[in-house]
Amino acid sequence: METNIYKNKDDVYGRARVEDNEELKAYYSKLAELDTGALWTVANEIEPWEPISNSVPMLWKYDELRDLVLESARLVTPGQAGRRVVYLINKQRAHVKAACGWLYAGIQVTQPGESTPAHRHKAAALRFIMEGDKGYTIVNGNKISLGVNDFVITPNSTWHEHGVDAEGKTCIWMDGLDIPLVNALEANDYAVYDDEDGQEELVPMNYSPMSYSGSGLIPVDREWDNPYSPLFKYSWESTYNALKNAAQVTDGTPYDGVIMQYSNPLTGGHVMQTMGAAMQLLKPGKRTKAHKHTGSFIYQCAKGHGYTIIDGKRYDWKERDTFCVPSWAWHEHVNLSETEDAFLFNFNDLPTITKLGLYQEKAYLENDGHQNIS
Repeated sequence: METNIYKNKDDVYGRARVEDNEELKAYYSKLAELDTGALWTVANEIEPWEPISNSVPMLWKYDELRDLVLESARLVTPGQAGRRVVYLINKQRAHVKAACGWLYAGIQVTQPGESTPAHRHKAAALRFIMEGDKGYTIVNGNKISLGVNDFVITPNSTWHEHGVDAEGKTCIWMDGLDIPLVNALEANDYAVYDDEDGQEELVPMNYSPMSYSGSGLIPVDREWDNPYSPLFKYSWESTYNALKNAAQVTDGTPYDGVIMQYSNPLTGGHVMQTMGAAMQLLKPGKRTKAHKHTGSFIYQCAKGHGYTIIDGKRYDWKERDTFCVPSWAWHEHVNLSETEDAFLFNFNDLPTITKLGLYQEKAYLENDGHQNIS
């Protein structure tokens, strides 16, 4: 592994090698009075030798959260709350309402016969469906049915609303948004649809997934010039089959097993401009090797059980548990079952990171690529 010539944390992350004296202190005070400062006093803080994350690894157990999420349905209506969501807080990012890095995550519940008010915002959003039946979303006039483990996108500035048919079952899903990022850029906004009855359905039900989900087939009788995917829903059936088929002919990568990125079928790129998503399959007994990279990741176990080691600490997960891997944190995944595959969904900020030229990655080279658990 790479070593650093600096011997202690103060050298790496502290002030530059300038010792304070009374004259310098007086100088700094004069600068502060003019709302300025000396760069050498903060240089190593703002330009570290390696990336530093302000987030910490977190694990949210669904067994502990589910009853509280359902209780919110008794306490407030979707109309009162706008969006009835229990949001996830990273202990080091609470001030920006982030679950990891500049990513927001929450768990939303909608009961049979309920719907949320139609709205839009500059922040992009996505959904990963956790439980329920006969749920739906409407995105820019496209009404789409929702099933368990389906992945759904709500691109920035698109009108959207959600609901559950009266004869359906209570639906719970994970929301992912780039709200902290857009707020940091001071570019967010929010608007409510003028018609209280919601959007007019402009195309037949499931028009988007039925038009663009063909295996390599693209409709030629229409144009799409938006910077996000025209496929608003990625069904669990298609995702599961794709991963299972791939697993028959490959073991995938050493660090993630068999992993597939949800993509824009017209470009092969990420589904939206600022957030991406993927699903990975860990074969029975699989333990990946450890690596770290820039970019924040929020995971949810879609199927199976296992654990992830993040910076030397073990986090056990099973179906519906959510955890995060901060940027530049060592991590590896383990499927504890010897007979069943495990599936991990994640959403991330890789589109932003890669477009800005900020992606970097490093493999863990000690102990045959595996961390010791502290």
